[in-house]
Amino acid sequence: MCPSLRSESTRNKQQSISFTFWGGQIRGPRKVPGISNEASTSLFGVIIRGPRKVLGISNEASTSLFGVKRMNPDRLVIMDETAIRRALTRIAHEILEKNKGVGDSIMIGIRTRGIYFANRIAERIREIEGVPLPVGELDITSYRDDRVRVNAVGGAQTLKAPDIQDKRVILCDDVLFTGRTVRAAMDALIDLGRPRMIQLAVLVDRGHRELPIRPDYVGKNVPTSRLEQIEVRLNEVDRKDEVVIIQQRG
Repeated sequence: MCPSLRSESTRNKQQSISFTFWGGQIRGPRKVPGISNEASTSLFGVIIRGPRKVLGISNEASTSLFGVKRMNPDRLVIMDETAIRRALTRIAHEILEKNKGVGDSIMIGIRTRGIYFANRIAERIREIEGVPLPVGELDITSYRDDRVRVNAVGGAQTLKAPDIQDKRVILCDDVLFTGRTVRAAMDALIDLGRPRMIQLAVLVDRGHRELPIRPDYVGKNVPTSRLEQIEVRLNEVDRKDEVVIIQQRG
């Protein structure tokens, strides 16, 4: 065979490289690893494409790796609807176990998503124990330390809940970050009464605390950098249950 024809044949074979990897196909004009394809998703330097499943999750729009769904290079779903539901159920059991029931307890959700988080935990506890648990709403706008403090008398309207005097208050929020939101919430509660105890429940703890605050109940600990952002989406306001971590361009 002519050398030029043999070279052309070799190039054609390289162009048609295709084999199975975890149920998908790997294609590309170059050698593996390091092959490229405009319609493929990169994973550890290997290009994966195909409508079949990777680790049990559809690969049409995302690549699944160790329980994390890749939507695009800057956005990862770290908790889906099932993971959130399981976390809420676990937190409900932990509250019951730690407090030996929910007598004289009240759930207080920090507006906005903390309210729905508190309502869901209270519903889980009712399903488990058959006992209703009061749920209140707390607006901490007037207590934030990044804004001018308003008169505390006006702040008394921030709580929509039964009396918290001598009650065990379980404060609920979606994400715990620096701790300043929780500090503002505790300031508001103390202005409105003297609870016997304040416990903290959060769906996600992302670290980077600036105040000595630690949650009693955590749905998921997520180590993050300050260039990353955590978004909690709940069906009540976002029509979808998921927690997403977003990489900010630094």
